[in-house]
Amino acid sequence: MKVLISPRCGDKTRLVFGTGASLPRAVVLPAILALLTACQPVEESQPIAEPIRPVRVVTVEELPGGETVTLTGNIQAQDDVALAFRVGGQLIERTVSVGDQVRAGQIVARLDAVNERNAIDAARANLAAAMARLVEARNTVERYEPMLSRGFVARAQFDRAVEARDAAQAQVEAAEAQVRTAENQLGFTTLIADGPGIVTARGAEPGEVVAAGRMVVQLAREGGRDAVFDVPGRVIEAASADDEVTVALSTDPKVSTTGRVREVSPQADPVTRTFKVRVGLASPPEAMRLGSTVTGSILLGGVAGIAIPTSALTSSQGAPAVWTLDPESSTVALRNVDVASFELDRVLISEGLAPGELVVTAGVQTLRPGQQVRLLGEPTPNPIEAPIEAPTGDRP
Repeated sequence: MKVLISPRCGDKTRLVFGTGASLPRAVVLPAILALLTACQPVEESQPIAEPIRPVRVVTVEELPGGETVTLTGNIQAQDDVALAFRVGGQLIERTVSVGDQVRAGQIVARLDAVNERNAIDAARANLAAAMARLVEARNTVERYEPMLSRGFVARAQFDRAVEARDAAQAQVEAAEAQVRTAENQLGFTTLIADGPGIVTARGAEPGEVVAAGRMVVQLAREGGRDAVFDVPGRVIEAASADDEVTVALSTDPKVSTTGRVREVSPQADPVTRTFKVRVGLASPPEAMRLGSTVTGSILLGGVAGIAIPTSALTSSQGAPAVWTLDPESSTVALRNVDVASFELDRVLISEGLAPGELVVTAGVQTLRPGQQVRLLGEPTPNPIEAPIEAPTGDRP
């Protein structure tokens, strides 16, 4: 048996049987099946949809000029004073603790004053003895004076009496000074607040022996509050002493006030390389208590322009560029821009952008002109449900 199969796919399959040597059925049937399978119409493959990349955008706004710098600090008193004894001794009483309100003239602490009282008694005894000697010397001079003119007393003897009187007077004055010194020493054993304020720290407890000058109580004086910040050197160089600082509570930004720089540390911190700046607050609110965390904002001088995040900036043909988003078609375009200045966390654009345009800030490294994108957080379109245009041409 002879089998003739048409080689043209698409025509009707023709099987011609003729005479001749017979072929085994196990050879003929697989060959026919393979040929029929090869001649089946090939389904055209569907085009693969390009993935829509997610991006993050920002709406650009025109700035009047300048850069706003915000730093975090805390509230401190304008004047902190460490109250300490002027003499050493054993602390037997401390009448205030941290957080207490202190008024002017209030007793804060006391030392054991036994030795000082004994010193006063000894000084007063010395004064009494000196007074007695002075009285005796005065009486001698008064007795010799009329006798001198009559010749009953020699001039030398009278002069010695006068010298003794003057010496006794000097001894009295010295004894009086010793009494005053001893009384002052006794007064130094009582620590008195010289002005109103709030106790912010204590440095000694009753029973301790404290040296002269050791801090016993730290007092934050009333009448003034400072906002203290650690400021980078770049900001200090750009700021002016007349710039106004807006200070607000970190927990409640609605509570705010203004102030001006009152003091700048002349030396940078050896670890952070920042400078401590104290801003005097004008009429601080009651909510700004000592130790409260605040934020300070200051506007530094600069040129006007459009500010964009640093992450939005890329390059095109060796020049700065950004990706802009067309909200109607959801496609991006690369545009060259002119950079006016680089700031802490943004770039100031002088030309190339208009207020209200959308600029891509995340995903700029994987974009191409005309690419369709979606905003980050929006659902991804399903490519299976997207309409696919059928290819042209005849199908079998």
